[in-house]
Amino acid sequence: MHKYYSLMASGALVLLSIHAAAQTPTSAERFFKDGQKKFAQGDLESAAQDFSRAIEISSRLGPPEKSGLKAVSQLAASDANANIRVIDPFTARAYAGRGVVKYRQHFLDDALADFNAALRIDPRMAVAYIDRGVIYRFKGELDAACADFDRAISIDSKLFEAYTDRADVRLERGDVAGAMKDLDRALSLQPTSAESHSLLGYARLARNEMEPAISSFSRALEINPNLASAYQGRGNAEVRLGQIEASIADYNHALQIDPDMAFAYENRGLAWMLKGDDDKAEADFERCLKLRPDLKAELARRTELAKALRKP
Repeated sequence: MHKYYSLMASGALVLLSIHAAAQTPTSAERFFKDGQKKFAQGDLESAAQDFSRAIEISSRLGPPEKSGLKAVSQLAASDANANIRVIDPFTARAYAGRGVVKYRQHFLDDALADFNAALRIDPRMAVAYIDRGVIYRFKGELDAACADFDRAISIDSKLFEAYTDRADVRLERGDVAGAMKDLDRALSLQPTSAESHSLLGYARLARNEMEPAISSFSRALEINPNLASAYQGRGNAEVRLGQIEASIADYNHALQIDPDMAFAYENRGLAWMLKGDDDKAEADFERCLKLRPDLKAELARRTELAKALRKP
């Protein structure tokens, strides 16, 4: 399933809102809020610094000899501190906030360590399980990802993101029925989730339901016209229906939004080949393999199939 769609590509981690504990100092709360603002503005480095300051301030609450606290330089991103005790539960939210930033910076191991720290402090933080699960999913650790999504749902059964993300894992494993069930639940909780509608489209593709798949992708794009994965998915369905021009237009949209979408180049190249334009196909295949050299064997197989299927 990952060859067509990955929720991680959209950066779909959940940045926590603030619910400061009574003992949280105003300065820690201020740094947390500033970190959220800078994250929203795209200033990831400054956001990480603000969340780190919030961690440092809130972690130092109380006498060190009673709390067992260490300086923030010793606290950050290490399972070696698994036994650390933090007086202020707000610290967990600051760790989770920084974890989201680290993920967006592509520092996956650092992000994972921050979510581990957050969950050691607050094992009931359902959103942190979702975010950690997304990272496991991206790293290919599907069992760990699914366990985290299960845990999030057991804590809060109304978090639609957990159902959508678990559906993604289930599709990866070929469990289309399980994915459909999760997506039904996700959309009952949040009918305007573009990502859920898009993933439903991929589930319908897996069941060879082309027209319903197109409807799902189109609904996703009504909600979010900038969702590259939905354009690509709709293009995939259109190719299979023989609607080559429409598919190329959708792949064009996908690549305008995300120029690094390797599979969109691959699929557009195959569409060009079916149309008989081998030069454009070859250019797209080169772009695909530059981004994903590991796709060489698969691309060769699909190219031969396209040659056999195209009209003389």
